[in-house]
Amino acid sequence: MIRSMFNWRVLLAAVAIVIVSATIFYSQYLARKIAADERQKVTLWVAASKSILSNPGMDLTLPNLIRNGQTSIPIIETTEKDSITGYINLDSAKAAENKSYAEHMLRKFKAENAPLIMKLSDTPYIANRYYYGHTPLLDEVRYYPLVQLFIVALFIFFTLYSISIRNKATTNQLWAGMAKETAHQLGTPVSSLEGWVEMLRESDLDPRTVQEIQKDVDRLKLVSDRFGKIGSKPQLEEKDVIGQIRNMMEYIRKRAAGKVQFNFQTPTGGNLSTAETQPLFAHISGPLFDWVIENLLKNALDAMEGQGSITVTLFNLDKEILIDVTDTGKGIAPRNIQKVFKPGFTTKKRGWGLGLSLSKRIIEQYHQGQLYVRQSELGRGTTFRIVLNK
Repeated sequence: MIRSMFNWRVLLAAVAIVIVSATIFYSQYLARKIAADERQKVTLWVAASKSILSNPGMDLTLPNLIRNGQTSIPIIETTEKDSITGYINLDSAKAAENKSYAEHMLRKFKAENAPLIMKLSDTPYIANRYYYGHTPLLDEVRYYPLVQLFIVALFIFFTLYSISIRNKATTNQLWAGMAKETAHQLGTPVSSLEGWVEMLRESDLDPRTVQEIQKDVDRLKLVSDRFGKIGSKPQLEEKDVIGQIRNMMEYIRKRAAGKVQFNFQTPTGGNLSTAETQPLFAHISGPLFDWVIENLLKNALDAMEGQGSITVTLFNLDKEILIDVTDTGKGIAPRNIQKVFKPGFTTKKRGWGLGLSLSKRIIEQYHQGQLYVRQSELGRGTTFRIVLNK
């Protein structure tokens, strides 16, 4: 288990974290060094200014050279009461357009650095205060690790996203391969069974028994056909949705317990026992659509444990057909609603947890529709909704 944790992905992530951490620490070291160097330059500039004010008769070549050489660090000179008396290396255009620009920069400099004070008189107390900011170089050094961290995080995100997409594609290919192999393996025994049914028809066996066996063989052929269509783009045909659902409900009803009631409500008021005079057409794959309805009805039966009612309701909208499958079963816990469509998730003691996952894939990928849990309440039941585009 420990060895499986140390794969190449973990190693790459660890290397990336080490590189970013080292860059951040080194950048902060450089930032502190540059900040100390800038304060030293401002201190030297203030000393040169003090020499010029205090010794007007001396040679001012060196002090002026120091003052004039300061062209990068912005400095604001104020009185002892912080009234601005002058500044250097600020944006003169902004200062001319906006009178509050210098005041704004002063507040900013106060928050960044402690001022340098040049005392001119003790009594009365007169002094010049020099507030200064930082050069663009210091800001670049400070914010560079954040930019680098963002780029690395973006790279990791896209890497993980691409891995997730690849794994999902691999999983889909695996399920499709398993389905096709199942269909292939079923082909031979189903063909053999068809031959045996023909032989039984020629025997003295009760025709009703042969008819029931033929139904089961036809059912096996349908299951094989469904599995064979997984993984390949199905042929969509214009079919009567009402007729498809009614046939599947009749099939499930005959195999359900007698205490389960089946209700079918169509847009024109039809039900399960009456023929529908107005069909409702949509482009669907008949075998795959039947599979979805069968899965939803079987899940509803399992949720009710042999007693309750199942209601299928159709809504005919302008551009969509809505199909609600509602049961009065035990419902789905809120924490599991987002998991019911994930492969392998099941609350049953038996089963692989693939029915709803495949159903969602059939509706959303093959039919460009939607399948989701419309509502569910523990102890009251669940409603699944299918949305088909006309």
